[in-house]
Amino acid sequence: MFSNLTMKQKLIGGGILAVMLLVIAFYGYTKLNEGDEEITADSQDFIATNEEKSKVENQVVEEVKEEKIIVHITGQIKKSGILKLPVGSRIADAISAAGGQTEKADLDQVNLAYQLQDGQKIYIPSKEEKNKEMVYITSGSGNNVIVEENNRQGVSKKVNINQAGQAELEALPGVGPSLATQILEYRNVNGNFKKVEDLQNVKGIGEAKFNNIKEYVTVK
Repeated sequence: MFSNLTMKQKLIGGGILAVMLLVIAFYGYTKLNEGDEEITADSQDFIATNEEKSKVENQVVEEVKEEKIIVHITGQIKKSGILKLPVGSRIADAISAAGGQTEKADLDQVNLAYQLQDGQKIYIPSKEEKNKEMVYITSGSGNNVIVEENNRQGVSKKVNINQAGQAELEALPGVGPSLATQILEYRNVNGNFKKVEDLQNVKGIGEAKFNNIKEYVTVK
């Protein structure tokens, strides 16, 4: 009787142990799957974040690539033609991109530090052309202006103030964007200037400033 009871106890104990092991195994399996799901979700978020970051970086790179100007360079350089340059490029950069200057080039006549704008044409003069009235920057409007130092001193070809655009007027000594706009507005309202002295009627042009400008302008 005792031995039979002991066997039953063994069977019952074994059954309980088996059930407990199944419960533990199921619990462990459930937790393991939950952990896998969390890791997978985190990984997907991480991948998505990296993809978005990559797209933004690529977009920034494309925008930077688009920041270009197109200019036309001729004269005493090795490769005349159209150049695509980064925004903020100088005449020196354009000459370099065109293969450099020729032996005949006279760079003393050129402000190599002049900052270029989209649509301009650059002419590099030769030494034989020295002391002549050279124009080496052509603005987008097609009118020719020579550009010297940053204070724009020394315009060698007189500017017709009845036809000049914004860029040509800004090339005059002491005339910045604001004053050039004032001249254009005065001309639009009052018609063409009859004589260069009429510039003094423009707001912002007093006697001193007019004296700095008068030898560089004309009316036609």
